[in-house]
Amino acid sequence: MSDYTSNATPQAIAAFMKAQTSLVILTHAKPDGDALGSALTVLRVAEHIGIDAQAWFVGPFPAWLGFFAGSSAVCKLGGDSPSIPDFDPSGIVIVDTGAWSQLKPLDAWLKPRTGRAVVIDHHLHGQGDVAHLRLVTPASASCTEALAPVVDELLGVPGRAALPIDIGTPMYLGLATDTGWFRFSNTTADTFELAARLVNGGVDHPAIYQAVEQQQAPLRPRLLGLALASLTYEHGGRVGVMALRDADMRALGAIGEDTGGFAEPVLAVQGVQVVATLTEMPAQPDGTPLVKVSLRSKPGPEAIDVAAIANKLGGGGHARAAGIKLHLPLPEAIEAITSALDGYPGPTGRSASP
Repeated sequence: MSDYTSNATPQAIAAFMKAQTSLVILTHAKPDGDALGSALTVLRVAEHIGIDAQAWFVGPFPAWLGFFAGSSAVCKLGGDSPSIPDFDPSGIVIVDTGAWSQLKPLDAWLKPRTGRAVVIDHHLHGQGDVAHLRLVTPASASCTEALAPVVDELLGVPGRAALPIDIGTPMYLGLATDTGWFRFSNTTADTFELAARLVNGGVDHPAIYQAVEQQQAPLRPRLLGLALASLTYEHGGRVGVMALRDADMRALGAIGEDTGGFAEPVLAVQGVQVVATLTEMPAQPDGTPLVKVSLRSKPGPEAIDVAAIANKLGGGGHARAAGIKLHLPLPEAIEAITSALDGYPGPTGRSASP
C-alpha cells in the first residue's frame, strides 16, 4: 500500500493509546529535534497516564539528547544493525515519519507488528502500510504540533490549557527546531499559539535554545569555513552548492551532524533560492561511496519544493528542507544535484539555467 493520508482522528489515536498496557515509541533514524521531541512527548504522556512505555532511538544522536531525555525510559539502539530490547509491547507509536526507508534498521522487528502500530506525522510522503492507523497533517509545522490534540485528549485538558512542563518542554523542542526557531515559512498562527501556550505553562525557551544551538564543538566554525570556501553558484545564481570532503571531516574530527545549519549564510544571499550541502562520508564496507545531501530553499512565490527533488533521487523531507543519500563519488554527486535542479522556473517562468 502507498496511501499516506490520515485514516484516524486525534481522538481515535488517543483511544488506541489508552487501550494499551505497554507502548514502544519509534521515530526515524538519526533523530532531529522534532523526532526526539515528539517521541519524548508521547513517552511522557504515557508515563502520566500509567502506561509502561519505552522510546527507542536509532543513532547517531545529537549531543543534547540527554538534556531532554532526563531519566525517562529511552533506549539508544546504535546504528544500522541495532540490538532490539527484549520488550514486546501491546502497541507501537511511530512519530515524525511513516517511511520504511527511515525505519529500515527496525523494519524486521516492526513489519510483523504493523497491525498494532499507529503513525503521527506531518510529512507529505510515506507508506500507508507502516501502521494500521495514521494521523498525517502536513499543514502542521512540526510533528509535536500534530501531536497537540492527541496530548490534550489523553490528558483530558481543554485546548490552550497549560500542560505539565515535562511534556511541554519536548513539544516546544520539536516546534522550535522544525520551524528554525519560528523563521521558516511553515510557521503559522497555530504554531505561535501553541508556542505561547507552552511558554505560558512554564517552558524555559532560552534554556532550550541554548542547549540546542549554543553548545557547538570548537571545530564547527572551521568546518563552516571549509564549506563556504567550496561554495559555487549554479543556474544563474539561484542555487548555491557546498561540498565537504571526507578527508577534511576526518582531519577536524567532524561528523555529519556538525554540518547542520550551514545553508543559512548562503540562503541569505540575494537571488539564491536553494542551497545544497554535500558531505562525503566514509565508503561503505563493500567500497561503495556515500554522499549525504542536505537541500534547503527559501519560501516565497519563487520557492522550490526540494522534497520533490529529493524524492526523485531516493530521498525525502519537507518542501523547504529535504535530504538524500547518494551512492556516488563526490564529483558525480555534485553533478547529480545540479542536474536535478536544472530547469526549475526562474523569476519570469523561464529555465533557471543560464
